[in-house]
Amino acid sequence: MEGPLQQPVERLADLGEWELLRRLARYAPPGQFDDDAALIADRQDTAQGGMAGRRPADLVVNTDVLVEGIHFSDATMDPADLGWRASAANLSDLAAMGCREVVGLTVGLVAPARTPWPWVAGVYDGLRQSLEHYGGTLLGGDCSGGGQRLLAVTALGRLGRGPIRRRDGRAGDWLVSTGPHGLSRLGLALLLGELDPIAAGLEAELCQRAITAHQRPRPRFDAVASLEASQPPGSPWRVGGTDSSDGLAAAVVAIARASGCLARLERRSLPLIPGLAALASGEAWCLGGGEDFELILALAPDWAEALLAALPGSQRIGALVAEPAAAGEAWLAWADSDDPLPEGIAGFCHFRP
Repeated sequence: MEGPLQQPVERLADLGEWELLRRLARYAPPGQFDDDAALIADRQDTAQGGMAGRRPADLVVNTDVLVEGIHFSDATMDPADLGWRASAANLSDLAAMGCREVVGLTVGLVAPARTPWPWVAGVYDGLRQSLEHYGGTLLGGDCSGGGQRLLAVTALGRLGRGPIRRRDGRAGDWLVSTGPHGLSRLGLALLLGELDPIAAGLEAELCQRAITAHQRPRPRFDAVASLEASQPPGSPWRVGGTDSSDGLAAAVVAIARASGCLARLERRSLPLIPGLAALASGEAWCLGGGEDFELILALAPDWAEALLAALPGSQRIGALVAEPAAAGEAWLAWADSDDPLPEGIAGFCHFRP
């Protein structure tokens, strides 16, 4: 006799990154996986704050893993650049939550035994350079042998005036980008030799700017400072947002989905610098290139206008509207075009073949 039919076992390739995260969220309190990092109330400081009249200083914690062949390669960055980038990627998540102060980093290093010491020293030099620039200290970590090189970085910071959360967008909010998008993807293309800068008519200054954007990204703590300084008097703190490490379109969709709104992007107002806009792939790289580490914010119009005036390079890119996407429909559409959105702008998704 044949036994009962075996149900096929789901693999991570069947789920993809976002479905995996959705399922893992069941093991945590509701909403714990919803943002770029986790907020942890400092109970001791809460008690002291109640006595001294200060707002409690919430701790923000984030962890990212960088895997060789997926997140970094010797072909595109040297060890010091990798160390800087590993730090900056985590610090960007702190900024995306509204942090102004970096406490520090812990670093888990996995590497084969044949790994040269100068490579390891270079990575930690880059980590140190980033912390010297943005604050905080190297708090410790762990190391282990393994089949490929991997960095697991945990960043800790302290919240500024208030949190930035994806779910805090509201219909009528303007969508604001703190800077241009697509530069990091252009830098990667140049480093990999995918694009001939001369044939593409790219100026040397733009090429160097793009390579720097890819190898040495900047966490936008300065944008958080401008956000706080531009808050209209008497208005409550309510800021929807995330960083654009997974791509501009992915960031906007994350805010729209968490806030229950439809996002409408203004195609004529995409944060594209002229040299990149002239490329055939420029628009797609702006929307889905990823790793630009800018902040995408959803703000009430008066606050958004004040921020745009206070933060050079920031730009309104669209708005949230009271048209939540129905099941199976996209959360993102053009506000000023009937054309479909370009293909391949969803950003990188782990585990997909």
